[in-house]
Amino acid sequence: MIGGTIQGMTGAPLPLDLLTLADIEAARSLLAGVVKTTPLIESRPLSEITGTGAWLKCENQQRAGSYKVRGAYTRISRLSEAERSRGVVAASAGNHAQGVALAAELLGAQATVFMPEGAPLPKVTATRGYGAAIEYAGTNVDDSLVAAQRFAERTGAVLIHPFDHPDVIAGQGTVALEILDQLPSATTIVTAVGGGGLISGIAVAAKALRPDIRVVGVQAAGAAAYPPSLAAGSPQKLDQGVTIADGICVLRPGDLNFAHVSKLVDEVVTVTDEDLSAALLVLLERHKMVVEPAGGAAFAALLTGAYVPPADGPVVAVLSGGNIDPMLLLRVIEHGLASAGRFLRLAVRCDDRPGELARLLGRIAELRANVVEVGHSRQSPRLGFGQVEVALSVETRGPDHSDVLIGTLRENGYRVSLLADATP
Repeated sequence: MIGGTIQGMTGAPLPLDLLTLADIEAARSLLAGVVKTTPLIESRPLSEITGTGAWLKCENQQRAGSYKVRGAYTRISRLSEAERSRGVVAASAGNHAQGVALAAELLGAQATVFMPEGAPLPKVTATRGYGAAIEYAGTNVDDSLVAAQRFAERTGAVLIHPFDHPDVIAGQGTVALEILDQLPSATTIVTAVGGGGLISGIAVAAKALRPDIRVVGVQAAGAAAYPPSLAAGSPQKLDQGVTIADGICVLRPGDLNFAHVSKLVDEVVTVTDEDLSAALLVLLERHKMVVEPAGGAAFAALLTGAYVPPADGPVVAVLSGGNIDPMLLLRVIEHGLASAGRFLRLAVRCDDRPGELARLLGRIAELRANVVEVGHSRQSPRLGFGQVEVALSVETRGPDHSDVLIGTLRENGYRVSLLADATP
């Protein structure tokens, strides 16, 4: 390991050691036969957009649905028998929870996991299915982590930190070893960033094997702690995090992670929730892949141009997880359709007389748009006597088709306005 220091949460300097390639390779040996070597597939949509070969590292197809089992198993496997007998405790919005629960089950340790209130039900169910006990604490991962630390102090259970530990970083770094085995010519690796465990490990392995390779992180704009932290030169805590990407909604970078990112990572960019929704929609439609919002962050950055890779060789986007609540997936799809101009909510004012609603719906059908939902109101104070307002949710083929639909309705005498909320 390479020595270094950084200001800790108390302000006192903490001795930190950057991992080396040997640490990542040792973790790979531990994980042999435990984790999958996940597929690396070419993405034609991203290749067309970026102008260079673009590939997807499909950690959404990993055991327990994300890369997290790599770090969790590495960490727990290195505990002594006495430590494992006391049990392990973790804090997570879902993916680390499942990784810890699976790893603990494989290694014969009892796991307790603290999750934020409102954690996605499928992630809770899967974590419990691996034998872990679930406790709820706070509204975000940082709150749950405080509760997990108190539990560890009270019971003697070993805390398995979601990102800020060398064994966890080493395990996550095995993703990069696989990428460079599968695509030795890769020149850029782009990955989601929450606390920084995955990108820290990837950067260590990738930079050691290929010093010229670029490593780029992507955060959700509503929970992006790394840009201000890098600007300040030390980890900074956000007041709050608001994003659909619960897996990377972390308010403060890890100390060890920050040391790696500040030294080894080339750039950290952000994407909006709209970008994430659009990315998940493309992944579903074009790649037939289910990916959670955090897992699609790297794809979103390339899809929307938040990060534009140099055209000097292939770029790899890590799809870091696929554990998404079906209800959230439904809302994300609807939001993605709206962002892509393929879903409209319209308020159409017309005369309140027999047959008028049928005539309106018939005109929309002639324009080959699909009406999903209809609401009918006579009570709005905005309406004149004898008028009705029809609220419509409509699917179209894209922005041009939407413009034609709205323009034609107005030409036919309807007063049309877009409703602010573009999803049902």
